[in-house]
Order: sequence, then structure tokens, then C-alpha cells
Amino acid sequence: MAAPSTTGSTTVSAQDVARAREAVAQGAPLVQCLTNSVVQTITANALLAVGAAPAMVDNVHESAAFAALASAVLVNVGTLDETKAQAMALAAGSAREHGRPWVLDPVAVGGLEFRTRIARGLLDHAPTVVRGNASEVMGLAGAGAGGRGVDATDGAEDAVEAARELSARTGGVVAVSGPVDVLVHGERTVRVSGGHVLLTRTTGAGCSLGALVAAYASAEPDPLVATAAAHLHVAVAAERAAARADRPGSFAIAWLDELDAVGPQDVRDGAGRLA
Repeated sequence: MAAPSTTGSTTVSAQDVARAREAVAQGAPLVQCLTNSVVQTITANALLAVGAAPAMVDNVHESAAFAALASAVLVNVGTLDETKAQAMALAAGSAREHGRPWVLDPVAVGGLEFRTRIARGLLDHAPTVVRGNASEVMGLAGAGAGGRGVDATDGAEDAVEAARELSARTGGVVAVSGPVDVLVHGERTVRVSGGHVLLTRTTGAGCSLGALVAAYASAEPDPLVATAAAHLHVAVAAERAAARADRPGSFAIAWLDELDAVGPQDVRDGAGRLA
């Protein structure tokens, strides 16, 4: 008989997330990041900390070819122009063609026409996971006007219906970040609590989470388990970092250290944050 779950979620168990953490550590996935130029360094460092390998291959000449070779792809539209948009579409199309999981982070979508059009077009390539704040998810789904730049003006629970619509369209997971993250995959829903407010004062923490979701999605076949495990990993690391660093600068360093330190047992022990 299987051991009882130590998590409140009936969808994702403590055993599930621990298995996913072990798979990332053992598999050392190669994650191609077409991402915000502001956050490339912290994103690369976060991937290295969890045992993955970053590759910032984001030009139109190589993005499709590299996506076919990578373990997973992150597309983050934070600092976007026409050339980057073309490279992103090529990488997303190649990832889908070659069966590679890919994550769409629709930064500031909804409030700005150009990035909203580009991000909605990328949905045609069926992202494995869409990860954003509530305003971004609602803007992507056409259910809201977007937030204040990268800041949400809506709560995660406000975006649940939009998340369900996007999940039905893409067939993938939609993860809505907030004080309690809401993850939707078809009829399944998982909520992840915990973390720390200092994450919101650390440039690139959310963008790095998108990259970690991609790493987990390459190692764990169930995309909802992968997404929940990545969110849980980040939350546990943030709580541990905040216990020894109470300002944004020291917290950012401590958080990277704790991302490195969190192992399968730590993720398993933290699974009570799942509901």
C-alpha cells in the first residue's frame, strides 16, 4: 500500500514533488532561455543552483536549431522587439515540433498592444506552461487590461477562470502567481502557499521561476507536478533565505544559495504548502 500523502492536495502528492526534484538534480536539463535582458544573470544562476544548465540562445539564426537540442525552452517577453519576437516564435515552434516542453512568461501582457499580440500568437505553439501574475494571465486571455507593467493589479483567484480558458486552449498548465499561487491544468487545480514578500523586491525572481518551471517540465512528465514542484522549490528556498537575510540585496544572494541547498527531502517536507 502506498504511504499516505503529507500534502493537502489530492492532485499532486509529496512523493510527486520529491520525485521531480530528484529528476532535475539527476538529469541536469539544458534550458534555452529567450528572456528579459534585465534578468539573464539571475535566471542563469537560478538554473545552475537547482542543477540545470542555462543557455541564452535567443537570436533568429540559432533559436530554432537550439530548441530542437535543448531539454526545455523558456520564452519571456519582458524586453521585446521585432527581432526577438521572431526568434521566440521560431524557438517555440521548434520546441513543439521536437516534443520539447516550453514555458511562456507573458510579462506585462494586456496593457501594451505589441507584446500582447506577440504573446497571444505564441499560444498557437501550445506552451507546456504559461506562468505569469494574475493581470498578465487575464490580459493574455483577453479578460483584463493588464497590470502596471510587471506588477499585478488583480489577485490570483480573480484569474482562475481566465487560467482555465487558456489551459483549455493550449492543453497545458497555467500558473498564476500571487501570495498563494494557483496552478490550473484542465480540471485539476493546485494552490501553492508560502514563499516570502522579499521575492517581489528581487529583480528577476518571477522570471527565474519561469526558467525553473521549464527545467522541471523537462524532467517530470506530468506538467502540473513539474510546475507545482518548481513553485514549491522557490517558496521553500525563499522562506529559508528570509530567515537569515531581511533586506533585498542580501536576500537575493541567500535565495540563490537556498535554491542550491533545497533537495528532494526538503521539497517533500514542504509539500504541506500544496492544497
